[in-house]
Amino acid sequence: MDAQSSVTNTELKTLATLLEGDLFFDNTIRTLYATDASAYREMPLAVAIPRSESDIKKLIAFARENKVSLIPRTAGTSLAGQVVGSGIVVDVSKNFTKILEINAAEKWARVQPGVVRDELNMALKPYGLYYGPETSTANRAMIGGMVGNNSCGSNSIVYGSAREHTLEVKAILADGTDAEFKTLTPEEYRNLLSDSIQKNGSAGLLDKIYLKTDEILASEENQAEIRKNFPKPTVERRNTGYALDMLLNTKPYLPEQEDAKPFNMCSLIAGSEGTLCFLTEIKVNLVPTPPKTQGLVCIHCNSIDEALRATVLTLKYGPHAVELIDDYVLECAMLNVEQKKNAFFVKNKPDGTIPAILVVDLSRETTAEVEELAAQMTAELTEAGMGFHYPLLFGDDTKKIWTLRKAGLGLLSNIPGDEKAVAVIEDTAVDVYDQPEYIRDFNEILKKNGMSAVHYAHAGTGELHLRPIINLKTSEGHRQFRMIAEEIADLVKKYDGSLSGEHGDGRLRGEFIPKMVGEHNYQLFREIKKTWDPDNIFNPGKIVDTAPMDTFLRYEADHKTPEFKTYFRFHDQDILQHAEQCNGSGDCRKTQLSGGTMCPSFMATRNEKDTTRARANILREMLTHSPKENRFDNKEIKEVYDLCLACKGCKGECPSNVDVAKLKMEFLQQYHDEHGVPMRSWLVGNFSKMTGLASYVPWAYNAIYKTAPLRKIANQIVGFHPERTMPLLHSTTLLSWWKNHHKKNEELRIKNTAGSSHAKRVYLFCDEFTNYNDVEIGKTSILTLEKLGYEVVIPKHGPSGRPQLSKGLLKDAKKIAEENIRLLRDVISYDMPLVGIEPSAILTFRDEYPDLVSDELVEDAKKLAQNALQFDEFVAREIELKRISKDLFTKEKKLIKLHGHCQQKAISSMVPTKKMLSLPENYTVQLIPSGCCGMAGSFGYEKEHYDISMQIGELVLFPTVRQQPEEVIIAAPGTSCRHQIHDGTGRKAMHPAEILWEAMV
Repeated sequence: MDAQSSVTNTELKTLATLLEGDLFFDNTIRTLYATDASAYREMPLAVAIPRSESDIKKLIAFARENKVSLIPRTAGTSLAGQVVGSGIVVDVSKNFTKILEINAAEKWARVQPGVVRDELNMALKPYGLYYGPETSTANRAMIGGMVGNNSCGSNSIVYGSAREHTLEVKAILADGTDAEFKTLTPEEYRNLLSDSIQKNGSAGLLDKIYLKTDEILASEENQAEIRKNFPKPTVERRNTGYALDMLLNTKPYLPEQEDAKPFNMCSLIAGSEGTLCFLTEIKVNLVPTPPKTQGLVCIHCNSIDEALRATVLTLKYGPHAVELIDDYVLECAMLNVEQKKNAFFVKNKPDGTIPAILVVDLSRETTAEVEELAAQMTAELTEAGMGFHYPLLFGDDTKKIWTLRKAGLGLLSNIPGDEKAVAVIEDTAVDVYDQPEYIRDFNEILKKNGMSAVHYAHAGTGELHLRPIINLKTSEGHRQFRMIAEEIADLVKKYDGSLSGEHGDGRLRGEFIPKMVGEHNYQLFREIKKTWDPDNIFNPGKIVDTAPMDTFLRYEADHKTPEFKTYFRFHDQDILQHAEQCNGSGDCRKTQLSGGTMCPSFMATRNEKDTTRARANILREMLTHSPKENRFDNKEIKEVYDLCLACKGCKGECPSNVDVAKLKMEFLQQYHDEHGVPMRSWLVGNFSKMTGLASYVPWAYNAIYKTAPLRKIANQIVGFHPERTMPLLHSTTLLSWWKNHHKKNEELRIKNTAGSSHAKRVYLFCDEFTNYNDVEIGKTSILTLEKLGYEVVIPKHGPSGRPQLSKGLLKDAKKIAEENIRLLRDVISYDMPLVGIEPSAILTFRDEYPDLVSDELVEDAKKLAQNALQFDEFVAREIELKRISKDLFTKEKKLIKLHGHCQQKAISSMVPTKKMLSLPENYTVQLIPSGCCGMAGSFGYEKEHYDISMQIGELVLFPTVRQQPEEVIIAAPGTSCRHQIHDGTGRKAMHPAEILWEAMV
């Protein structure tokens, strides 16, 4: 229906002037909204970010007048292409985010559609209340999207779907009028219909909607068709088409059935995927918070079939969830930095292969209750010969398991190459008692076609997520995509199941709805759509009248792209395949309330453009479709990557392992190759050289940067923000100090080795930041190690290359990396490691060096990486080896608030830092739940990034630091982090080595 080609930019510009919010119709933003988490891609006409209901009404009026569509969107994590289309995407995720009211007495809340599910529950926690439906995307999924999709999640055994918890909605109809839908008693319903009939020719759209609904449901023929052809009642997850069966099973149409529910149009709106009206407010039902004690029994099974048979047995124990994690997902988990830690509980089968694991949540009020139930269930499973290992886990361990399970979708993108686990028939739902036989039939169909699939998720409710492995870049892959959808649709119908259990029909399954519910019922759906939306403006082509399911796919069949010559290695893939690992699941859209680092700029701006997903998408788009010879030479990529802080949060937290910092570095070098290196980038990249020159006259440098007016002028000349303070130079360098110290105090140093006659040697990496600016921290680190019994030697080496990497000067960084490897490869070993003070510098050895250096140095780089340790990692290791005693430290009580360095959190861990700082027995270490500090090397200095840098700091870090009494120690391993804390709060943050030194007695 879209008249996209007939709507001019002039008309869009006029519309933009009428809106309080924003309207984008440039190529960059449209490209970012051309995909969701599905296999589909279609360029929208424009993207609207409305600020008010008035904006939405203006958009509706424009859509009617110009015959274009509106596509409601929240987090954009839909798996069936629900928010992909050629019209105007209306993104309410930024401005419609208010929790409007909480009524604890009546157990309901009223929210705008952009409220994040987990954040609603954070607000409800003080009331002892909870919004039940929980998707795997719950830390970014929004209530509007959950209602539109009728989302369920792992705990639907207990809480059901969003439909059951949607009490009332306020909406704007297709004619621009306001409407409210809520529960109606039989008398209210009859009166409403009567009033609508009496209006005759003056009946409004709302009247017509109710009259058409009653016309359909009152027909005995329609009733018989609905009851005959909809999924069987025992299939609780049912999103196939419009929920006429739910409305039919209400009091007006079952007057003799005492337990029939009252009529509520919300049952139809839930699951309608934005095709009927535009939601502006949602009143949701609340339940008491889950039982206090969550215990997870992780049943290790020998096969999928065994796990599904075990599922039926577990249901008698009243679980809150029964979730399957198959061996394929677990194999992918072992390739992911974070998820490998979360798979700690996995025990291989007797033959050494990875099992299928059934996670059974036996939440109860007390540990004793959980343990008793678990023992009974385990005994019955053992007797039935189901499973071979049954660990019961509590506390923080349960969070790790659920994080692993929820990461399944992202983890599946880690499969190397172009073959991926594709969302095509992953949402089928059958009666849980039919499930073992259904899955056997399912796998026979795949086997017959030479295919295999991943199995995971909601075993307890009859809905496994089943993803066949397909290469959608090929014609054969496109054929398999359609073929498997057709065959599995027939299989689901055989079992009277639902083709969609929770992910929706969208444009993926709409084509098969006539097969699933019968042609008669499908025509009823079309009548519903036509009545609600006469001009077909609300998300057309979803549920009804959909295009063939294999059109508008993200990947064109047999499309050829050039071979990309890159400076970095991307291992078993090229750079395009690395970007394509992003499947759109939107883990990077979580806010600061969810914790974690990824993605700091999005947390501050809430703009899709600033997500990790957007950066992967824009690179994929340009490398795939750009007509330029150098496909990296695109201003669109530069624009979207501008606010990437290269914090590395994505490398650690993205389930798909999309390392956007690495992609940015590669892009910048490729872009520099075309356009040259900007002066500021050259200056930052050559920090070591420039600072080395200035260190000859530190007094002159410091005189400028200690004097505010002079500093502001100097900053502006370089391109830094005038308000940003600059790190000062020490009167000497650390290397100069160490040479004198080492020469003059060798004998004294050996005597101070805590009773050892021979000091154990460690090599210190004298990074460029510590050498010139943080000299006192360097001195303290050396003295601390010496007092602990270690001889500290600074070997010959160059700078780290971190500044060069941050500005995409990969050619220069490669030379530095190769020089350091040649200098250090024969010196460094496990027994004599390379210890670094600044995380970003020493972790460069672990992170970038092996992917950057020439082929002949890769093995040397890997060996060196294994023995390049942060200061706190080294000390923690020595503590574990019992080489460092608590007796050397004070017993004074201290509280330390620790802010973690981004790269340390992504590449290493904060555990060694906490272990080291907890060595004094009365020191209490608490991690600040902050993500990135916002400085990120030179990012926070740059004039155009200063404000966003400070906004990021204000999310969690600055307020937390300001709240601390003076006696509380603020700790931060990173030099940039300490500088940001100083500029943002006025507090001095200490390096952990300084804190350890002060604690020594």
